[in-house]
Amino acid sequence: MMDYVNAFVSMLNGMAPYLLLGFVIAGLLHAFVPSSIYSRYLAGTGFRSVFTAALFGIPLPLCSCGVLPTAVALRRSGASRAASTSFLIATPQTGVDSIAATYSMMGLPFAILRPVAALVTSQLGGLAVGHWERKGALDSVHDEANYEFSEVPEGLWNKIKETFKYGFFDMMQSIGRWLLIGLVVATLITVLLPDDFFSTYARWPMLNMFIIVLVAVPMYVCATGSIPIAAALMLKGMTPGCALVLLMAGPAANLASMFVVNNAFGRKATVIYLLSIIGGAIGFGVLVDYLPGMREMFTSAPPSHIMHHHMATSWFTTACGILLLGMIVVALGAKYWKSYQIKRNKTSAMKEFKVKGMMCAHCKANVEKGLAALPGVEKVTVDLAKGTALVEGSIPDQLIIDCIEDLGYQYEP
Repeated sequence: MMDYVNAFVSMLNGMAPYLLLGFVIAGLLHAFVPSSIYSRYLAGTGFRSVFTAALFGIPLPLCSCGVLPTAVALRRSGASRAASTSFLIATPQTGVDSIAATYSMMGLPFAILRPVAALVTSQLGGLAVGHWERKGALDSVHDEANYEFSEVPEGLWNKIKETFKYGFFDMMQSIGRWLLIGLVVATLITVLLPDDFFSTYARWPMLNMFIIVLVAVPMYVCATGSIPIAAALMLKGMTPGCALVLLMAGPAANLASMFVVNNAFGRKATVIYLLSIIGGAIGFGVLVDYLPGMREMFTSAPPSHIMHHHMATSWFTTACGILLLGMIVVALGAKYWKSYQIKRNKTSAMKEFKVKGMMCAHCKANVEKGLAALPGVEKVTVDLAKGTALVEGSIPDQLIIDCIEDLGYQYEP
């Protein structure tokens, strides 16, 4: 039992200082950078708009579900499908928090290559969509609605409060569960798998990469939660190229996001989106494993040494680990307590709608704002834990269902 506890605590303490720094930076981006500026530069279908969209998206700490409403809002605020697709591919693969955590657990080469790979793959996907968009060959989709971004709070003190609220509470509610799951899975891998498990199959790295893609693409895992899993698998003999495939393909897509992208961008754009993610992940994995000198560079400081260095526990790393775990517990406790209160306060005047695809605070805010804008709606309450929206007012059910699907989510009867 102590082996499991020690492995979990070691990984938690090693990641905590970098994650906390990343959450602060994420909060600063949210509070001080108006989100509405993104759509101003993303209307074109050429390289400039596609490149700008990726640069905007790479530092944002949005997962593959949280990025969906943002990308749909970009599209409906004037961004091209090419730029929106680029943003959609680049953003969930990385973020300021996951870059810091990648450095802490896997070293500088991975921390540098991860955003570079996200930039390249997003360019490929965005430019391909832009090519077909200019030719008018993409599917026609219902995208004339216009949902504005959340406003940045006014005043320095309000911005500072919003920075820490968003970074240390809202984001904890969004990714805290997935971060804990990633740490638990990594702990089980570290303790249970033999040290030479993957080295047995090291002579077939391409086969490993395809297996990882088949498992990782439909599965939901956030950019930060994938890091301890990838690090633990490398300790069991997985090649760095295969680990990179997991870091890229896992966070970039999931089964729910595929349905949403298909609904918001069309079938052809969805195919390009998936091919870009899969092709980019395998391409960079091959580059790392087969280019002379690359594999050695990525294994010169293997995760075990990096983790030992950063987790050579001190009072500071221990305090950061306790603080991070405490904030996750508080945020998740508040999330489920809110769900309990919503259930207790539900009245007969409220209509309940099951919304599939809501995974984070961004999704919750997007659904609440979209439904509240409908004529006749008096009150909207979204229960993120249960995945439901409670709507009060005199409005036909079909209009609410249409709005949910226009926002990029799925209504479940």
